[in-house]
Amino acid sequence: MQQITVIGAGTMGNGIAHVFAQNGFAVTLVDVSEAQLQKALQTIGKNLDRQVTKGSLEPAQKESTLHNIRTNSSLAAGVATASLVVEAATENIELKKNIFRQLDEHAPKECILATNTSSISITQIAAVTQRPRQVIGMHFMNPVPVMKLVEIINGYATEASVTERIVALSKELCKVPCVVNDYPGFIANRILMPMINEAIYSLYEGVAGVDAIDTVMKLGMAHPMGPLQLADFIGLDVCLSILRVLHDGFGNPKYAPCPLLVNMVTAGKLGAKSGEGFYTYTPGSKELVVSERFK
Repeated sequence: MQQITVIGAGTMGNGIAHVFAQNGFAVTLVDVSEAQLQKALQTIGKNLDRQVTKGSLEPAQKESTLHNIRTNSSLAAGVATASLVVEAATENIELKKNIFRQLDEHAPKECILATNTSSISITQIAAVTQRPRQVIGMHFMNPVPVMKLVEIINGYATEASVTERIVALSKELCKVPCVVNDYPGFIANRILMPMINEAIYSLYEGVAGVDAIDTVMKLGMAHPMGPLQLADFIGLDVCLSILRVLHDGFGNPKYAPCPLLVNMVTAGKLGAKSGEGFYTYTPGSKELVVSERFK
């Protein structure tokens, strides 16, 4: 399995392309936006420079990694010779279904089709293809070059041999694969998102402030960052989307998104990427400043 195509050149897509290329795979990074593709290559270059500075990568390895990546704005051309496609587009089920219809049409018949979705049903995505046995979830964690976990999700029809190949491939990337089954939120987000939602409810109900909630979880539970900071990092819109998948999928009110989260997303306060969420973010500054609204 040598020719890898990654669909989507955003944060996750460029990270996935980076990791495959660094481990010797030929990678085609596909996005409809040429500007996004160029931005992705710049981001990969900066992240490789950081690895070189830290001594975890030789300068020659940086050059070979970049050499392993090519870009394409055409999905059909980008997947024509792929042995594995990893889709990393926006977390929207209709968008993903549309992409997988195209992948099924244009990718080689033996090609495995993987999605980096964090919550959307693999079975639903696979159902729009003529090869559901070759569709699987390959959920990387952000930031991809740093985080070791790959959550591998079997759809209802995924063949065992496909799962075995993706597990082996994940190990080739120096990742730790964990195989789970296709139910709402899988494992990572089924456990994580209710915790984040409960932290937001605690703020909404006035139990504690932003700093107190995050400090309790960092110092009391040894979490590297608090749940509200983590929500900002993930993106509050993404958190809301996943909670809605859980709520719709299980029909259980315990997964209902907190009204504060809904209002913040509606108001465009999406976390780090919008400059404000539970904290405010200034370009070039690493200082963690609680949003004025929550002081």
